Amino acid sequence: MNKPVPSAIWAVTITRLREFIRQPEAVFWVYIFPILMIVVLGIAFRNQGEEKKSIEIAAGPGAAKVAEWLAVEPGVETTVRDEAECRERLTSGKNTLYVLAKDADAKTVEYFFDPTQPDARNLRADIDRRLQAAAGRTDVVSASDRHVTEPGGRYVDFLVPGLIGMGLMGGGLWGVGFAIVDLRIRKLLKRFVATPMRRTDFLGGIMISRMVFMVPEIILMIACSWLFFGVQVRGNWLALIAIILVGAVQFSGIGLLVAARCKTIESASGLMNLVMLPMWTLCGIFFSWERFPEVVHPLIRLLPLTPLIDSLRDVMIHGASFWSQWPELIAMMLWGVVTFAIALRIFRWHA
Repeated sequence: MNKPVPSAIWAVTITRLREFIRQPEAVFWVYIFPILMIVVLGIAFRNQGEEKKSIEIAAGPGAAKVAEWLAVEPGVETTVRDEAECRERLTSGKNTLYVLAKDADAKTVEYFFDPTQPDARNLRADIDRRLQAAAGRTDVVSASDRHVTEPGGRYVDFLVPGLIGMGLMGGGLWGVGFAIVDLRIRKLLKRFVATPMRRTDFLGGIMISRMVFMVPEIILMIACSWLFFGVQVRGNWLALIAIILVGAVQFSGIGLLVAARCKTIESASGLMNLVMLPMWTLCGIFFSWERFPEVVHPLIRLLPLTPLIDSLRDVMIHGASFWSQWPELIAMMLWGVVTFAIALRIFRWHA
């Protein structure tokens, strides 16, 4: 009895899954590398207690007095050095600021720092506050601190949605686009011309296979984030999964478009890096895109990675609902539909 012939789109999907499993390096970059990034960056930017401030004081008649006043409050380490050495260390980036007392009573001090560095300005203000308080100045306004450490306010909570978006972008462009270019270079694509397979079936099968890879990848990233750093999904899981699927479709369509006519690995790599580089730097993977000048905000919001990361953060950190993300979802669906339609039109089986 003859076995039923599978549909073309199903056959392409199964073939891509088998090829992926047989490539250990692909498994590493898809599943292991994103987890390593989360662990390394999560450790590097983990929340710590108050950082101890290291303050350099230029040697002089009032250096000892300044060191004594700064030591009144905890969390300060002072080092007295020759002024020439302090200046050399400042210009070489080994220190952020140094203090010079002009007289033995330290009633007149000078701060040497680069005003273009926010850390230096903040340190200058903190040191001056400490010195003024030690010299007898009192605050006229009574103030108190209330520390907020709720889940969602840490940098790692901000980082994980960005890394998920970056993974979806890389998977769509490299996992989809590179696969097509590789088949074209090995002259396998042109063999499909003699088969009844339609371009829609082939491209759809490539996209579906990427979806299958993506599901365990994202689950692993979220699970490891929760296990190592306590990152929580405060919104609805179905909403999060739906946004991830839309984002995956969006970047799969972009990957298809990039690879539709590429004939070499070099040309494909160049185009993919050209597409991804603006999004790596502008779309808020590692810091908010709102830090850029307002004049470029409309352009950043048009990039496909921006609505994906924004909606992921809203659901994961703020517990937003799925329907509240409709502007971002519409933008992503437009990117996916338009790029897939263009890729389908210009795609060629052979170079």
